[in-house]
Formats: sequence, C-alpha cells, structure tokens
Amino acid sequence: MSDGLLALLAEPAPRSAPALLGATLTGKGVTLRITEVEAYFGPTDPGSHGHRGMTERNKRLFGPPGTLYAYRSYGIHTCVNVVSAREGTSSGSLLRGAAVVEGVDVARSRRGPTVSDVQLARGPGNLGQALGAVLGEDDGTPLVGGRGPYALTLASGLEARLATAGVAAVLDELASDSGILRTPRTGVAGIAGGAAFPWRFALRGEPTVSTYRRHQRAVD
Repeated sequence: MSDGLLALLAEPAPRSAPALLGATLTGKGVTLRITEVEAYFGPTDPGSHGHRGMTERNKRLFGPPGTLYAYRSYGIHTCVNVVSAREGTSSGSLLRGAAVVEGVDVARSRRGPTVSDVQLARGPGNLGQALGAVLGEDDGTPLVGGRGPYALTLASGLEARLATAGVAAVLDELASDSGILRTPRTGVAGIAGGAAFPWRFALRGEPTVSTYRRHQRAVD
C-alpha cells in the first residue's frame, strides 16, 4: 500500500493532511494512531518554516514526500512532521496529537511514570517525546517503504477506499467529512494563525486531541 500512501502524500499538505488522521506511525517500540495534524505549505504560507526559503535547518521540509521533518520547539521539544507534495515545495503536516496503541510502557518511560495514557502523545512536543524522535538522527528519514526507523500506515478503511476510488475522490471526501474538525492553527501569530489558514485537522471526540489555543496576536 506504500504506492497509494505516496500518491496521497504527493498532494500539498493542506489537502493531504486529513488523510493522516487515523493513520498509524510505528517505530522505536511504540505505535501511535494519529488524531490531530496541522498543515503548512510553501512560500505563500507565513506560518511555514519554509516561507523564506531553504536553510540548513529546514532543508528536510523541502524533501521528498513521505519523509520526516523534525525541528526543535522552544529549544526543548522535538516535533515531527510528515513531508508532502513535490520535492522542493516546502510542504508538511505537523503531528499534533495521537493515541498510543502499542508500547504504552515504552512511551511512558520517555514521558514520565505519572503521565496518563491520554496525555502520552497529546500535543506535538509530547508526541515527539513518546515516539522517541531524535532531531539529528531521524530528520529526513523515510516513513514509507520500510527503509527507516518508522513506518507510516494509512487507516484500514482509507486504504480500502483508496483502492476503489482513487486519490482525488478520497481527498474530496475527506474535505467534507463531518467527523473531521477544522480550525485555524493553534498558537500561530498573525494572519497565519487566523481564518485564512484553517489547516488544523482533528478527529472529533478524540480525547488525545490537544486544546485549540488561538494566539493572542492571530489576525483574521
């Protein structure tokens, strides 16, 4: 099914990000079921790390679809993104929330003994920590095809639908799926955090979805 997944990820992040909801990411002793993502796309998106072009720090965001882009947030947290669209585009989906479905004890050993199951991978920094993501080690590694430490797999229902309907139809269906919550991006300042960029997607009713927090300087 890697060909179908890569075909989905060939689309820009604002269109392909909802397809990651319900997908699983397995590696380093844990499996996460993704429940919340946020899309960032290209030079026209002032919230994107690639907005002003490629640098040594963000170059993996410009990589081929289906690879991992990692960055450090606030100098503490390693955040994980799935790269999408044509190589060189600067397109990625930040993984903001997930349920740990395998390897709960491993995830808790990384997050702390008193952290509840729901909180293990709730929020992008917590997710990266639960996953055991390492900035220099994992940045740029493939998530599809079995050539890296992690394996990304679509939700089974989406895989079946993709096989019968094709990429365009599946993404059109996801764009109008009432089970998917859509909001502006959380904690992003300026116009990039306002209504012009409703690129945060989450599964409704999932307790592992983080709380939406509008930046005080977000602009609609």
